[in-house]
Amino acid sequence: MPNFFGPTQGGCLAFDFGETRIGVAQGDCSIAIAHPIITITGNSNDEKFAKIEQQIKEWQPEMLVVGLPTHTDGTEHELTQLARKFGRRLNGRFRLPVYWVDERLSSVYAEELLRESGVRGRKQKPMLDQVAAQAILQSFFEGGAVEYFNGREEYS
Repeated sequence: MPNFFGPTQGGCLAFDFGETRIGVAQGDCSIAIAHPIITITGNSNDEKFAKIEQQIKEWQPEMLVVGLPTHTDGTEHELTQLARKFGRRLNGRFRLPVYWVDERLSSVYAEELLRESGVRGRKQKPMLDQVAAQAILQSFFEGGAVEYFNGREEYS
């Protein structure tokens, strides 16, 4: 599977998409360091997208990165298609290119990182998704994306 590399300059927001919670991380391509910033929740998609819009206005990213969940063997499941739909909706609303990154094991990595930091049990839950988004963005910086969508063409 080819990887698509994004620009070497400019800000990014990354998303660990879930139907209940969406983790968000921020980073800059020039220094390739990702930071967790927020976990978005809401009672409706409109409410979640309004919160995403606030983050986009605040951080002014030049691109968006979305984790693409699959089974550990790489096969797709229902959430894979929902994550793609989420990325296309991000592009449609905010007119920013979207890169999808293989997110296998990002939650496992996030749990381990939080555990090493002394954050355990119930304290992990509110932070887990944004740290998983950080792992997704760091993966993008280090290895590129598995798919890319710019609103006109989709590459995979």
